[in-house]
Amino acid sequence: GLGFNIVGGTDQQYISNDSSIYVSRIKKDGAAYLDGRLQEGDKILAVNGKALKDLRHKDAVELFRNAGCDVSLRIQRRLQPQNGPVGHRGDGESGGLPLAAVLVPGLALAAAAVWILLRYRQRM
Repeated sequence: GLGFNIVGGTDQQYISNDSSIYVSRIKKDGAAYLDGRLQEGDKILAVNGKALKDLRHKDAVELFRNAGCDVSLRIQRRLQPQNGPVGHRGDGESGGLPLAAVLVPGLALAAAAVWILLRYRQRM
C-alpha cells in the first residue's frame, strides 16, 4: 500500500458537515513515511487527477487501492496539529504530490543497498 490510513467520506464524516478525505495515520517505514511530504491531518483533494468529492469512505479506499504504482496526490495542508478535528486553510492547497516519483526510485535504491550488503557479507 501507500503507507497511510484515511478517514472521512460522505458516510463517515471526520469533521462535522465535511465529507472530505483526510490522512489519519502515516505508517512508520511505509511509502508515505519514507517520502516525508504527506502529513497526518492533510486533506486529500485528488488521487491521480480524480477529485475525492462526495465519495463514501469505502469508495475512496478503493481509489487508493487501484491507484497503481505512479501515484499523484493533490492535498491541502493542515494549518497546525491539534487535538480533535484538524484545522485547514482555505488557500493552503499544494500542487500535485507525485508520491511514487520519489518513492519507487528510493525503495529501489534501498533494496539494492540491502542486496549489496548481503552479497558483501557472504564473501567475508
